[in-house]
Amino acid sequence: MWMMAVMKVIKDKIFIISVNNMQFDLAKSYQILERTPAVLKTLLNNLDEGWIINNEGPETFSPYDVIGHLIHGEKTDWILRTKIILEYGISKPFIPWDRFAQFEESKGKTLQQLLDEFEIIRNENLLWLKSVNLTQKDLDKKGMHPKLGEVTLRNLLSTWVVHDLTHIAQITRVMAKQYKEEMGPWPEFFRILNF
Repeated sequence: MWMMAVMKVIKDKIFIISVNNMQFDLAKSYQILERTPAVLKTLLNNLDEGWIINNEGPETFSPYDVIGHLIHGEKTDWILRTKIILEYGISKPFIPWDRFAQFEESKGKTLQQLLDEFEIIRNENLLWLKSVNLTQKDLDKKGMHPKLGEVTLRNLLSTWVVHDLTHIAQITRVMAKQYKEEMGPWPEFFRILNF
């Protein structure tokens, strides 16, 4: 596969900029979805509470909250919606998803318990998904999102991958911001602090 790239020169430095976006590929998606639990365990295990309970303000998530949010998605979103698409198509709309359900569902659980639960349920979900042996025709099947309207299974599974990557980035951003005030003049060089 050829990759289209553009070279850009800025202040006598050459940058290679990819201009191709990837097409959805289930095998490549598994590469991300299978790794997410281990990435999060490695990043968050045995950290001081200050790294895991702080957030960015009202109605934002701490790293602890994100893990609960991911678990809720595993239970009520990705696989459930996949099953709805495969069985009912657009005739049965998806159940609206509660982005904040983790606040109640995670009560009384340690971060370690949440990380373990996420790993178990993600592995179960991926085993099921692989057992279905999805075809290209299956990926083109449509479901009915309550706000977005018609979406394909390909759209849903692509979003699952991006959802993981987005929340990994969110966790690291929230963690990075914990030292923002301690950095002196350096924050201007770190875009992650301004998202």
